[in-house]
Amino acid sequence: MRLGVFGGTFDPIHLGHLIAAELAAELVELDQVLFVPAGQPWHRPRPPVASARDRLAMVQLAIAGNSRFEVSTVDLEREGPTYTDETLLALQRTYPAAQLVLLLGQDSLAHLVSWRRPERVGELAEIAAFARPDSPPIDFAVLEPVIPRARERIRCLATPLIAISASLIRERVRAGRSIRYLTPDPVITYIAAQGLYRA
Repeated sequence: MRLGVFGGTFDPIHLGHLIAAELAAELVELDQVLFVPAGQPWHRPRPPVASARDRLAMVQLAIAGNSRFEVSTVDLEREGPTYTDETLLALQRTYPAAQLVLLLGQDSLAHLVSWRRPERVGELAEIAAFARPDSPPIDFAVLEPVIPRARERIRCLATPLIAISASLIRERVRAGRSIRYLTPDPVITYIAAQGLYRA
């Protein structure tokens, strides 16, 4: 089984995430895409705005109905900062027969060499990077010293450049503006019912 691992704060999850995951499943032939909401991302100075419980609930609502999508709470269950190598190792133990494929934005890939144990990330999973607006091209000369066979193990996915962001959604909610067509309707309903992202 080929298992896509799609991590993020998902604060909130939006249609850009879902479109990218669906296209990645086709382009790199994934049997399943596992959405992994972050606990306390090591590289973010501030915690997510919504609670872990709310972010998990929104992911579950967003992916309902797509049999290829699932959610993992592996990062939410760990205390302290979460690191990608630890996440992949935990998932490898849970899915020992799976080939893991890490899904991330091309902008994040540009910073992979500064992650903790990037060489371990490259050993545990293939990498598929989504193109994003204004993302730099992949610099294999920088990646190859830490990711052996980087040109074989990293794929750049030609996905639509969808400029939807969680911060845009939070700003619009705070301003009392519509977020329709930016995130699935059940997520919009949940955000309103829980009073999330208001000033």
